[in-house]
Amino acid sequence: MNVQGLRSPHEKTRGIVYFARMLDKIRLHSEGRLPEDYQANLGGGFDDFCCRFLGLDYAALVERVKSGGSDEEILSWAFQQGREPSENEITVWNDFMRKRGWNDGVSSRLTMRKNESGLAQRDDILTFFDFIDADEGRAPAHRS
Repeated sequence: MNVQGLRSPHEKTRGIVYFARMLDKIRLHSEGRLPEDYQANLGGGFDDFCCRFLGLDYAALVERVKSGGSDEEILSWAFQQGREPSENEITVWNDFMRKRGWNDGVSSRLTMRKNESGLAQRDDILTFFDFIDADEGRAPAHRS
């Protein structure tokens, strides 16, 4: 499903993948524009992973996003509220998130989601980030 204003999980904010997408979901939900299919997992799944990575409370993040500001301003606030990861930690985070679903403990869930969405035949969908992009009408990111 293509959702206007919802960026790819590959989008980076100050080098961190997924954060921008989480903010988009919060903003869209507060505006009443986030489709119902996305609402059940708000604050869970990758949102929860991202908040734990940054040492944040999701509810506090929602309130901060509702008060406005750019992604970079909100990320600076997040660093002050939680923690600012090192460059090495960001590299590990990015690689973990970009590969989630590929040959790991949730691979079977990825296969299930591909089947449910009619994307089972798509051999280019190897990770959850790939799945999200394909499901939302974007081409999965090129791998080198």
